[in-house]
Amino acid sequence: MEESVSGFKVRGTWGDVVEHGERITRALRDAGVDGEAFEEWDEWRPKSHERLGEDVSKKTAAQASVAEGEGEKAGKAPDEDLQTAGERLSESYEHVEEGDSDGAVERWSESLGYVARAADSAGRRALRRVENTVYQRVMTQLAPYYFDNELVSANIQKSTRGEGEVSFIFEVNINDDDLKSEVSDRLGEFDDEVTRWHVDTEKQTEVVEAAEGVEPPASEDRSRSTTN
Repeated sequence: MEESVSGFKVRGTWGDVVEHGERITRALRDAGVDGEAFEEWDEWRPKSHERLGEDVSKKTAAQASVAEGEGEKAGKAPDEDLQTAGERLSESYEHVEEGDSDGAVERWSESLGYVARAADSAGRRALRRVENTVYQRVMTQLAPYYFDNELVSANIQKSTRGEGEVSFIFEVNINDDDLKSEVSDRLGEFDDEVTRWHVDTEKQTEVVEAAEGVEPPASEDRSRSTTN
């Protein structure tokens, strides 16, 4: 791992990328970080069963998309809000006829609010359609897969070296300097204390042993058998 002012960077295989994301996540959790921003990062970070051009691409497009407006959060379609706006406007006229000017102004104001909310919802939906098309067809060809919120900024790039060897570059930055320092310290402890067997990805130890020429960690049963 390389550490600089721009973040924590690894270069290597997809497994290296996944493990780097896991270690960052574990360090953040150990530092007491939780909440929506942390959950967003934990959802986006690459997983061992995912593919960059498919799964991470879709997650990046979703994360970069325009957020939901108030109407969408309330589960209301634009035409529903327009219908409600019309109802409020009719009620405003009724209040005028009854001589209730305060009630008329209130209903009229509510009508304008629903019209604005309908326009906002329609506009956000249109923007998302454009964003998803442009991002997935164009931007992923030009820019790295990225993630950005108030907690973490990250990007992944795929590169091909000599003889067609594929590798990845994964850089993660913690946006708060104090928290970044704490994460840095924790990552250093991982390098000293935590082996790859302890990270969150489920691994088949027999497969790793055969592929990498390493001994898997002793289980409780294996430990007991060696001590008896």
